[in-house]
Amino acid sequence: MAPPDGEVTKPNDASGGLSEHPQRERRRWPRDDGQQTASPGPPALEPLVFSTRELAPTQQFAAWQAHVAALVDVKLPDNKSIDDGFPADHTAWNLGRMLIVQQTVPGHSYVRSAAKLRSSSIDHWNVVLPRSGRAWTEVDGRVVEVPPGGVQIRSLGYPFRGRATDSESLCLYLPRDLFTDATAPFDAKNNSVLSDNFANLLISYVNGIEARLRNLADDDLPRVVQATRDIIIAGLSSPAEHDAAFEHLTGVALMERARRYIQSHLDAPDLTPEVMCRALGVSRSRLYQLFEPSGGVAHYIQRRRLLAAHAALSDPVDIRRIIDIAEAVGFNSSANFSRAFSKEFGYSPREARNAEAWLRPAHSNSLAEHEKAGSFEDWLKALGS
Repeated sequence: MAPPDGEVTKPNDASGGLSEHPQRERRRWPRDDGQQTASPGPPALEPLVFSTRELAPTQQFAAWQAHVAALVDVKLPDNKSIDDGFPADHTAWNLGRMLIVQQTVPGHSYVRSAAKLRSSSIDHWNVVLPRSGRAWTEVDGRVVEVPPGGVQIRSLGYPFRGRATDSESLCLYLPRDLFTDATAPFDAKNNSVLSDNFANLLISYVNGIEARLRNLADDDLPRVVQATRDIIIAGLSSPAEHDAAFEHLTGVALMERARRYIQSHLDAPDLTPEVMCRALGVSRSRLYQLFEPSGGVAHYIQRRRLLAAHAALSDPVDIRRIIDIAEAVGFNSSANFSRAFSKEFGYSPREARNAEAWLRPAHSNSLAEHEKAGSFEDWLKALGS
């Protein structure tokens, strides 16, 4: 009978017994095994584990709604009620410049609305690798179906909605500035599903990372993020596709360019629609059309400035004066900044600085043991900072 794979057997000697070769046995595969498991340092990652399973069935869906509220608003299917329960699991790993999330969730519908975008600083790229179940996502009237074995590329900086069956998936969250040198391929692929050889390669690669998450050391993390970035770009880019994407920018892609321009020029006092039109090469009417769902160009710019200021004021490490923070995000008047900030958030900049602890979202009971690590929303907001 053949031994199991990887098991070493000793040959029989002439007398029918087992011959002894202790030196050879010690020199065989333990050497390679050590190379595969050796780590340059202690494990660096502590997962943030969330589950609704320990809650009463009638509380499970509300807990899930709160957990993903920074990303999407979710609803139950028409044929389900909260009494049916909503057993969901969500385990997040923070690699610094990338989040990896293992997720199992019952069927539901979801929407990231224009209103949510106006109140959110989260605009990362979301790469979804479904393992079971199916999802249908709509952006600008175009619906794509996401089957198991596919790879969905989706922007969190643009409105979308959809529905999903009971599913298990692996999700990557990557900051937008990780791809500043490859914006055209990404913009062109928003809300698309890859199902070719590249998709299979990416899935195999990410599965390999997932299997080693508990063993990664600090020195491994930036290399893993860089390799993930490079393999995604390699699959999306080609010289012809890169040029064609710039020539045929869709409304979604143009919006992404405009968003990036605003974010990189928040401190510029002359950040106006006229300047943006010249920089982006679009007409004023086209620019206004793009930002109409966001309340207009001026409103969007001010909102991003206020969000940046709020993040700085809520950061205990940032010890700059309030007026210095205001000037750094493009406000030239302390009074104007304070008035706009209070109108937007309902409290003053000073109150935001003094009360950042209670402004943080509360954790559910199932996350209490990880409170010191922050919430999933905290991780999303800090990603790319």
